[in-house]
Amino acid sequence: MSSLQLLTLLLLISTVSIPVVTCRQWCTPMPNTSDEQLQANIDFACSNGVDCTPIQPGGNCYNPNTLFDHASYVMNAYYHSHGRVEDACRFNRSGCFVVVDPSKDSCVYYT
Repeated sequence: MSSLQLLTLLLLISTVSIPVVTCRQWCTPMPNTSDEQLQANIDFACSNGVDCTPIQPGGNCYNPNTLFDHASYVMNAYYHSHGRVEDACRFNRSGCFVVVDPSKDSCVYYT
């Protein structure tokens, strides 16, 4: 292949749009997580840089008003604010990843 042919091929390849598939994921508690662990996860995330006002009364993520839903929101916020690395979703082995957006109504989770 000549230099001109190679250059032409590289130019053609660089102009082709190749779709990129991204897999969005969210960090949430495992379904069997105890209430004590959910509260510990909330306390940990809220004391380590997560803005927890959305899960307070009147906040966008207050309802549904359950420990599981509140923990889910703050665990995901912690995961995203700490570089979206696997370790940021451990939460004493109570965190797991989901690929279905857990956002509800006005409560929008970070992606």
